[in-house]
Amino acid sequence: MTRTPYQPPRKPNSPGSSNPELAPKPYDFVSFPKERPNLQRPIGHHKYFSDRLHGTLFLTLKVQTSLHISTGIVAMGSDIGNNRIPLIKTMVQGVDQKLSIQGSSLKGCIRSVYEAVTNSTLAVITSRYKDKIPSERLPCGNKEQLCPASRVFGALNWQGLLDFNDAKCESVGFTTGFMPSLYRPRPDESNAYFIRGKAAGRKFYYHTIRAIDKGQNSGIPVQQAGREYTFTTQLHFRNLLAEELGTLLIILGQDSKYPLALKVGGGKPIGMGTMTVNIDRIEQPQNLKQRYSSYQVSETDELTGEKLAQFKQKNIQAAHSRLVQKQQLEELTRVLRYPTDREPPSGMY
Repeated sequence: MTRTPYQPPRKPNSPGSSNPELAPKPYDFVSFPKERPNLQRPIGHHKYFSDRLHGTLFLTLKVQTSLHISTGIVAMGSDIGNNRIPLIKTMVQGVDQKLSIQGSSLKGCIRSVYEAVTNSTLAVITSRYKDKIPSERLPCGNKEQLCPASRVFGALNWQGLLDFNDAKCESVGFTTGFMPSLYRPRPDESNAYFIRGKAAGRKFYYHTIRAIDKGQNSGIPVQQAGREYTFTTQLHFRNLLAEELGTLLIILGQDSKYPLALKVGGGKPIGMGTMTVNIDRIEQPQNLKQRYSSYQVSETDELTGEKLAQFKQKNIQAAHSRLVQKQQLEELTRVLRYPTDREPPSGMY
């Protein structure tokens, strides 16, 4: 009997490929700006500057596709309130049985987008592919010479100007999902990752209308936040320029021309982790001395309603005129636009 030679599974193809038999990749790349990053000395933490912006964003994050951020711990289902599942990969869950999203997860997600739409370096690279990264995109190593993203989010020996709190779920409990096994990225096996031997850009996964769930008989059980779950958190900022805060607002989906949503946690290739953001209010002290000599927040320090809308628009305009790279923002919006009608991928992940 003649044996059919083994054929390795075919990788997904890119959108618009000449081979229609292969499914589109669940990701795309945002190109690097052509100009070198503008490296500057950061503002410092020694004082609040009167010509800079300080305050707190009060955020509500809504889960649009199931969300799982792994603790790295596999627990017995009965230990976390699910007697039907023998073992389950866990999320952070407090004593009040409410799920949490670590501030570090939010910071990493938001920073990656901030880097992409400003002329910034990469925050982290693996040593294996260091020679594939354009030299001007290597992480900032000198705290006196930092790119736009590093000045705001931090770098080696520099704390940054933003503080991210953990986001706490508004409801008690969780849902159980069943993720398929996911393959690690394989840059060496795909031409999409490199252009003339150098990295093609920053990789982002598309939002989809739903996440893939393989079911109890085929998938890996995970503790997750289901669709429509909401989380609340606070993001503190200090000594920001108007364009820096405006860029942050764009990333949080506050610019109607660029309707972005966050992509958080694990399972990104299969459509998991889409979250939309609402800014409920902003606390911005008008008189710092008075603010720190009183336990009460003045009504004039809170921005809501029309005042909040005007404040956001003013800073977003500053971001477009002085900091955001238009081409990169448009490329990113094609990937992270939400709502979307895009289906999750099928087959290999």
